[in-house]
Amino acid sequence: MPCEDSSVSWDIFAWDLPQDLKSVRELPHDFKPKSFGSRSSVISRIKEIFPNADFPDPSWGLIDGSSWSIEVSLGKDQDCDSLTLHVRGEDAAVNAVASIVDALGLRAIDAQTGEFFAAGPEALESFRAWRAYRDQIVASGKS
Repeated sequence: MPCEDSSVSWDIFAWDLPQDLKSVRELPHDFKPKSFGSRSSVISRIKEIFPNADFPDPSWGLIDGSSWSIEVSLGKDQDCDSLTLHVRGEDAAVNAVASIVDALGLRAIDAQTGEFFAAGPEALESFRAWRAYRDQIVASGKS
């Protein structure tokens, strides 16, 4: 396996989005996400799932799994209305993302596909496509 370039990640953006939308294209252009909790409560919920999650800065944290890592960006505001996950590693990372999104009751958009993140084969396929892209970039030295 090629070494990972830490500057490249599979990115997942999460908000409190309407559950009835079937596609990102249905999201109103003027949609304003509402808060889904304080940073401290969001961090607490993440730590319930991943006790080793480290948030030395309440706006940014790191979760290390045995074969993956996720950087968590909670933004500068005390009330969270968005969450970004910067994901690297092996396939198990997809389940970790699903656990976070589900625990927080959010919907997420997969930056690789531009569509809603849904745990399962499609998310795994997207993550693997991102890894293939990353490997190509690292191999070419264009990081």
